[in-house]
Amino acid sequence: MTERPTKFRQAAIVYLHVGILYEASVFVFWRQDILPQARGPAWLWLLIGGALAGLISYALWRWQHRWLALLIWGLGTLRLPALIEGAFFARAHTGVDVAHVPPAFYLTALVVVLINLAMLARAGFDL
Repeated sequence: MTERPTKFRQAAIVYLHVGILYEASVFVFWRQDILPQARGPAWLWLLIGGALAGLISYALWRWQHRWLALLIWGLGTLRLPALIEGAFFARAHTGVDVAHVPPAFYLTALVVVLINLAMLARAGFDL
């Protein structure tokens, strides 16, 4: 059986990689000019997203609090409806130009997020 510190370190590494994937996605959307302008400048979201991903990964690695893993897990589940909708249903009402975002993007993100949630649950529930 894997020890608790190992589970938290694995969860931290997976979370950091999900953050990197999100950062890269925002950057590509920005370069393709398909980000909604009403949400503010992309560079600001890139800075905030990078800082959050780094801080959360560091906190999971360093302090290994069960409540933190479960909180991040719970917040991560809020991503699922948008990813499911983008993967399987039309997204004309989101403000993002759907012609430029294929359903495969959302399906891939759904798989990645589910893996991340599994790693967080494994650490938080100490499975």
